[in-house]
Amino acid sequence: MAPSRPVVRSSGQHRWWAALVAATAAIALTVSGVAGPRLAAAAAAGCRVDYAVSSEWPGGFGATVTVTNLGDPTTNWRLTWSFGAGQTITQLWNGSYTQSGAQVVTTNAAWNGSVPTGGTAGVGFNGTRNATNPAPTDFALNGTACTGGVTGSPTPSPSQSSSPAPPSSLPCDIYAAGGTSCIAAHSTVRALYAAYTGDLYQVRRSSDNTTKNIGVLSKGGPANAATQDAFCAGTSCVITVLYDQSGHGNNLAYQGPGGAGGQDTPAAAGRESLTIGASKAYSLYINAGNSYWRNGSATGVPTGSAPEGIYMVTSGTHVNSGCCFDYGNSETSRKADAAGAMDAIYFGTSCWFGGCSGSGPWVQADLEWGLFPGGSTAWNPNQRAFTSKYVTAMVKNNGTSRFAIKGSNAQAGSLTTLYDGALPNGYNPMKKQGAIVLGSGGDCCATNTNQSAGTFYEGAIVAGYPSDATDNAVQAAVVAAGYR
Repeated sequence: MAPSRPVVRSSGQHRWWAALVAATAAIALTVSGVAGPRLAAAAAAGCRVDYAVSSEWPGGFGATVTVTNLGDPTTNWRLTWSFGAGQTITQLWNGSYTQSGAQVVTTNAAWNGSVPTGGTAGVGFNGTRNATNPAPTDFALNGTACTGGVTGSPTPSPSQSSSPAPPSSLPCDIYAAGGTSCIAAHSTVRALYAAYTGDLYQVRRSSDNTTKNIGVLSKGGPANAATQDAFCAGTSCVITVLYDQSGHGNNLAYQGPGGAGGQDTPAAAGRESLTIGASKAYSLYINAGNSYWRNGSATGVPTGSAPEGIYMVTSGTHVNSGCCFDYGNSETSRKADAAGAMDAIYFGTSCWFGGCSGSGPWVQADLEWGLFPGGSTAWNPNQRAFTSKYVTAMVKNNGTSRFAIKGSNAQAGSLTTLYDGALPNGYNPMKKQGAIVLGSGGDCCATNTNQSAGTFYEGAIVAGYPSDATDNAVQAAVVAAGYR
């Protein structure tokens, strides 16, 4: 089969490290070629490759390669290709590589070798380039050309599972590999570790006030939404707890009587359903008066000037300007204590200091006493609105001198760096207190109520300052999850 022509999609602008800002392009293609003998153990073999150029600058570029295994499951993978215009890899993550001339051989990392039928694996890399940068066209997985089809007969299995196989590398696995482990990981839609088998969240039904924990369909897999559907049938439910997957015990309870204390109420369960991969799931759909909180100062959440990274997947279609749809580090006092007492992602349409361009919604940093679009109270001209149904938002802060804000469509494309530079005046060093807040600002909701609206699908807080390569790999893992 002849390779299909690459389809190029515009994807905004991306700041790569401290280099030049360049237009990005995503290239989806099905390719063919031959690279060595097929593994004898596989009765059925086949694959499809998505090659994405995430950024380009004079003499260099960044890219991701995602392979979908269409054949029998593999326990280790070897992905090969050839560059056609003298490109050279200089840095690679989520695996290992060798390059001899144009020939590239990549192999799995320790945590992402197993790829089930229909599962995905892949790598990201930086490289050098000449005047042109064509996509490779001869990918092969374990020696079998990736044509988008399957050869041989599938190996029969004793039973078929209705749950999709988990991705081979999930966000908190990626953070750990980058040396910045998750100290809190929350989601109502899926596991954030490939080995996670525990509960994701708890619902309470109104008919008898009993509760039910909602877990995953399989190890490292999506939420078991059918459990919620059965438990809440004929009545209404609310989400009372989001469980921490990191093992640190940083579970988030709603800020109200019977929860974490305060004046708020738990969010209604079942307000919004979605598909993650091939499975049904429910979001945490927050309206004014709903929020969640935990004092994590003694359970691993960074305090003082310790470095920290945060990401979440949210929605660009359910937002408002109320204060403040946040996820991240907040005050243990639940009061607006000082500049730098918070370090959280804000997503919404609030233009705190004025002078904004457009109507948002924007990814900003809630550092207390203001929502910062960049390194000062002035509007950051690199800011942009994210209006897609699913949005990736990131903030990272080294605690003493530097922070960064990033965002992207969570269904496709690479991260856009909105700001990467000095902390605002008066915020050096940071004075983080180590509580975790979701859906409200830091001075809420012990004696008042939350005014914000937003949607939370997944997110994590990490100890340390993640590398840009780690950020990019997490975004690739979010895209691979298949939000729709």
